Amino acid sequence: MEIILASASPRRRELFKLITSDFKAVSTDADETLPPDIPALKAAEHLACIKAAAALEKFPDDIVIGCDTTVICGSAILGKPENKEQCRQFMEMLSARTHQVATGCCIMDSCGSVSFTSVTDVCFRKLTNEEIEAYISTDEPYDKAGGYGIQGKGALLIEKISGDYFTVVGLPVSRLNTELKEFLKNKNISL
Repeated sequence: MEIILASASPRRRELFKLITSDFKAVSTDADETLPPDIPALKAAEHLACIKAAAALEKFPDDIVIGCDTTVICGSAILGKPENKEQCRQFMEMLSARTHQVATGCCIMDSCGSVSFTSVTDVCFRKLTNEEIEAYISTDEPYDKAGGYGIQGKGALLIEKISGDYFTVVGLPVSRLNTELKEFLKNKNISL
């Protein structure tokens, strides 16, 4: 029995090594369409469970972990910006505001699953038009929910956070470690 991290994210793969180096990382191809009535703070956990289920189909004898991160500003879920204009809109929306970053995780095997959402408040400082243009002209925003990465140049946009830094990066390491150990303990398996 292997542990499978269902994620193409290099950041998640690197962070998961803090929990264990004995895992296999795979990409999943799952329909990530959200139900229209899902609460914004539950969207990431819903998508994490979809990713875990897709990975479990390929690895039915293993333990799989799915993860997803969403950025929520007001009631809007900000995905990965599709282009420079949308990224500019995201930065203008986030400027001088506090928003939430939710990372959902799902641990699943053929006998059951456990899932959770970790939420961190992130406050952007007031951004100038020049700062927005400089940031969206880099390659950094376009593969990240909300159009920024706290672990990169996006750190320059942030005034403060309240919660788990690693939730914003995309993997709440401490909580996932605790949940995974408990999941494995119930199966008499240890990391």
